[in-house]
Amino acid sequence: MSDANALKDQGNKAFAAKDWDKAIDLFSQAIAIDAKNHVLWSNRSAAKAGKKDWAGALADAEECVNVNPSWAKGYARKGAALHGSRRYDEAITTYEAGLKLEDSPALRKGLQEVKDAKAASEGGDEASPFGNMFSDPNILGKLASNPRTAKHLSDPAFVQKIQLLQRNPRLASDALQDPRMIEVLGVLMGVDMTATTREEGSNDLPEGFTARPASPPPASSSSSKPTPPPAPPAEEEPMEVDEEEAQAKKTAAAAKQAGAEAYKKRDFDEAIKQFEHAWDAWPKDITYLTNLAAAYFEKGDYDNAIQTCEKAVDEGRGIRADYKLIAKAYGRAGTAYQRKGDFANAVKFFNKSLTEHRTPDILNKLKEVEKAKAETDRQAYIDPEKSAAAREEGNTKFKGGDFAGAVKDYTESIKRDPADPRGYNNRAAAYMKLAALPEALKDTEAAIKVDPKFVKAYIRKSNVLFGMREYTKALEATQQATEQDSDGQHAKEIQQQEFKIQQELYTQRGSESQEETLARAMRDPEVANIMTDPVMQQILQQAQEDPGALQEHLKNPTVRSKIQKLINAGIIKTR
Repeated sequence: MSDANALKDQGNKAFAAKDWDKAIDLFSQAIAIDAKNHVLWSNRSAAKAGKKDWAGALADAEECVNVNPSWAKGYARKGAALHGSRRYDEAITTYEAGLKLEDSPALRKGLQEVKDAKAASEGGDEASPFGNMFSDPNILGKLASNPRTAKHLSDPAFVQKIQLLQRNPRLASDALQDPRMIEVLGVLMGVDMTATTREEGSNDLPEGFTARPASPPPASSSSSKPTPPPAPPAEEEPMEVDEEEAQAKKTAAAAKQAGAEAYKKRDFDEAIKQFEHAWDAWPKDITYLTNLAAAYFEKGDYDNAIQTCEKAVDEGRGIRADYKLIAKAYGRAGTAYQRKGDFANAVKFFNKSLTEHRTPDILNKLKEVEKAKAETDRQAYIDPEKSAAAREEGNTKFKGGDFAGAVKDYTESIKRDPADPRGYNNRAAAYMKLAALPEALKDTEAAIKVDPKFVKAYIRKSNVLFGMREYTKALEATQQATEQDSDGQHAKEIQQQEFKIQQELYTQRGSESQEETLARAMRDPEVANIMTDPVMQQILQQAQEDPGALQEHLKNPTVRSKIQKLINAGIIKTR
């Protein structure tokens, strides 16, 4: 019997996917094992009805009734098959017989639909050519499953209009004044009658259609024959769930609740036990698996959490689970990999989650883990020995005049050891040879940032600024180099650079008047800020009145730096 139940479950999945032939085959295999199971006959009848095999659907429905005459659902299957065969009187009798056993809404609905279909078929020459389409008992289900018409069902008045047409299809011609009905007809006929997108409520009809007057259509000749209503498609009802399945779902739900309570209490071992029990009882809801993965994650068992998430994805694919649940499983696996420090797999699973369903939470996690991965990769790449080797290769190319190749090798040296200022300083020299002075300046500043006491970087910065004709700033760089050259090892080189700068400054300022010097200096934003600073204005005024007072102010490093900048700019002249 367990094999029959397994086949029934597979048949239900095929039915849900509208794979009628596969569903019929699976139910037939199950019937061969357990021919006394009335549910199997009912399900195969529904599958044959889905295929429009009304005769086959009727035969299975009758066998269902024979196996279990007290089961009202069997009469609903038989009535639907008779309805599809247009045997309206027999269908009415069958539905009424079922209602004597159970006052079921499904039976009452089926009975009303058959009566409406019979009335429509007897409508004679007054029937609308479109009216037959509205005799479909599952018209609302079809409209709800189509994105073009599902949005209209949120309007209660529109739903009432559809239900009115089901009861009286002869009103279909008048209803076509509502543009939304054009989309309804398109869905019922299986074609796109709009061709272009129209705003809801628009009076524009597709090409080939014109608005019909509100007056009733002219009567056809008395000799014309009424058009028989089309056979209705099978009502795609859910497969019947037997008592065993109902009990399994109930058991799973109870276990899930118990697991959730244990999870809240941080009793993760108990939560894991309950979620496993829930999945074992009803292995058709992957929520139990994602909850189980969450419990493993909080327990710190990341490997089991990942394994459970992957199982959830595989099982979810098999049962056509909601894509949001699949995305959740992928995201939870990505978080587990992130916690393990496996950023490559974390990125992989977060991207898979976003492919299924994009959420801000996963997007933020992906950005975070990508940043962490980049930093980890950078740290893993660091190797001082390889950095030194790359720098030596760059030196060789620099001496040989291959400055572009030298830049490439110095860049590799920096990546291998970003804490060594020599790579930045050497690359700055190569950039200078390539006349890429802004890039060279950035590298000298990077070298100084890495090692503020690296004198050669200040000297290189002065050379770069000299090449950019920023003589005042170049002079400041040499002064900074002097401050850092405590042992005087680079004194001669600094003096030569300062002399060269002073010559250029003299050439530039030799014939300047005091006003021209001030105007030129004020073009430098830093100088302008100093000159407009009220405190500095007071200090300069005091220095003019009492030169000795300036010596006291120079003891303040900040003031000394600003005074030196004004001296370099030529505003304050020294003797």
